[in-house]
Formats: sequence, structure tokens, C-alpha cells
Amino acid sequence: MSLVVFQHDGDEDAAVLGRILQEHGHTLRTIELFARQPMPADLDDVDGVISMGGPMGLDHTTAYPWLDEEMQFLKAAFDARVPLVGICLGAQLLSRALGGEVAAAESPEVGWHPVRLAYPGTIDPIFTGIRWESVQFHFHQQHVTKLPADASVLAGSADCPIQAFRVGLTTYGFQYHFEWTKQDMHRLCRDGLAARAGFAADRELADGEPNYTGYRRLGDRLCDNLATFLFAIDKR
Repeated sequence: MSLVVFQHDGDEDAAVLGRILQEHGHTLRTIELFARQPMPADLDDVDGVISMGGPMGLDHTTAYPWLDEEMQFLKAAFDARVPLVGICLGAQLLSRALGGEVAAAESPEVGWHPVRLAYPGTIDPIFTGIRWESVQFHFHQQHVTKLPADASVLAGSADCPIQAFRVGLTTYGFQYHFEWTKQDMHRLCRDGLAARAGFAADRELADGEPNYTGYRRLGDRLCDNLATFLFAIDKR
């Protein structure tokens, strides 16, 4: 399958998710929106779309006009029943594009925090083999506050009730990052957002080392489930 990846920042590529998708035989077409690469002209040869994270917010459309263009593309892809995945900023873009609402969190959520599956998540094939409660890695200051119509909450946490959601059968949003490696975490957690959240990258990532093995194992499983069930290569 030919999958479009919207990349919003030079440091936030498809990471482990991209690698596993390619191992499953998928072809990735990365659109570097931060470098002003153009959106696809249409949905021809687009079998799926993945919208990654980024440091900007949805209220930054003046500085980043392609945010509006991306949301229009995501809505068109959804209407055409193209499978969609959004991670962090990508999840917020998906929600807003489909009629949901996004707002600033009371404080940035950065670092290791538990996430618990809601009932719809416990029976969703995308979460096959995923524990009902797990420690995930977070890096955001905005979040989805209201889901689009006909959407289901799949996972949540005390500070962020909508950590994962599904709209229809083939659209998924994840507020937390399941796709990062240790190197990604160290590279990305040395910016202003981490500092405002009081997150000392080197110390807290070292303290969180016991979380990483389980995090990466479950993250790989989620990536594999997305590649197998959502972007099923035999359904092209």
C-alpha cells in the first residue's frame, strides 16, 4: 500500500511506526510540510494517511497555513474512507478536521504517564495484546476536548481523558507517542515545552529507563497491529 506521511517538523518523522510499516511491505510517501512540500493533489494512489506530531498548535494557522490545508485533506480522505492515523498534533488535526474540538491543556504533559484503555479500546483489534493500563510517553500542551460525531474514546488518563480515539472503522488518533525510540526522546525533550513542564530530560529519561522496555514492546505491537489490521496490504 502507498501511505502518505505528513511530517510537521524536521525531528518528528514516522520513527518506529514507519519502519514497521515498511517491513510489512508498505511504501511511505513523506510530505515535509515544514519544508513547504505540497500536499498531494488528490487521493489517487493514496491508500492511507498518517499525520505525525509537531511543536506547533492548531491556533498557529497564520504562521503555518498548511495546517488548514492538511485538515481539508484529512477530511477528504475520511470521506473517501481512506484509513487514517494521527499521533499527538496529528490526532488533534484529525479531530478538528472531523468536527471535534481542541484546546490548551492546563499544563504541558511531558514524560512518562499511565494510560488506561476504555471499554471500546479493550475490544478494538488495534489494541490486541496491549495491556489495559500501560505507561506511555507524552509530549503535548494541547489536547482533544470534544470528539467528532460517532467517535469513541479508546484510552484516557487522569489529566487527558481522550488519549486515543476512533472515528468510524478506519480512523485512529493517539495523543501519546508510541513510536519513539530512546534517541527520539532525548533529542526532542530538550526544548522549551519540556522546560516549561519542568522536565529535566537527561535525569527523568534515565529515571524512566525501567519503563522503556515495556513501552517499546507494546509500541511495537501497536505499530504491528496498525500495519496488519488498519493498513492491511491484501485490502488495497
